[in-house]
Amino acid sequence: MINEFKDFIAKGNVMDMAVGIIIGAAFTAIVTSLVGDIINPFIALFTGGIDFSGWFYTLDGSEYASLAAAVEAGAPVFAIGKFIMAVINFLIVAFVVFMLVKMVNRIKASAVPAEEVTPEAPAGPSELDVLLEIRDALKK
Repeated sequence: MINEFKDFIAKGNVMDMAVGIIIGAAFTAIVTSLVGDIINPFIALFTGGIDFSGWFYTLDGSEYASLAAAVEAGAPVFAIGKFIMAVINFLIVAFVVFMLVKMVNRIKASAVPAEEVTPEAPAGPSELDVLLEIRDALKK
């Protein structure tokens, strides 16, 4: 059983997946920093510094100065602002990842060696070739 487990772990697919997860975790930190430290300040600049994360409703009808105060008091809170910010951050992250994947695909496409490029299949006989064959067949 241990040998089977070693064979399973040594397979390329498992190792590729492990490397992908590790790189993905490291990449998440980079993208999160990009969104939080670079892109969100620009969005705040254009929206007048609006921060949706403080937008909330308490379900018990009480008034609280902040979301943190409501949560600390144990009030049931409908934190719509945090949800909106999560959606905005997701869209930004998805767009950044899309642009990075697009760039990597473009680099991969330009790095294809010349010998791997398959030549086009030769087209069938031209109209002139067919007409010449018909003429030659009729002469016989």
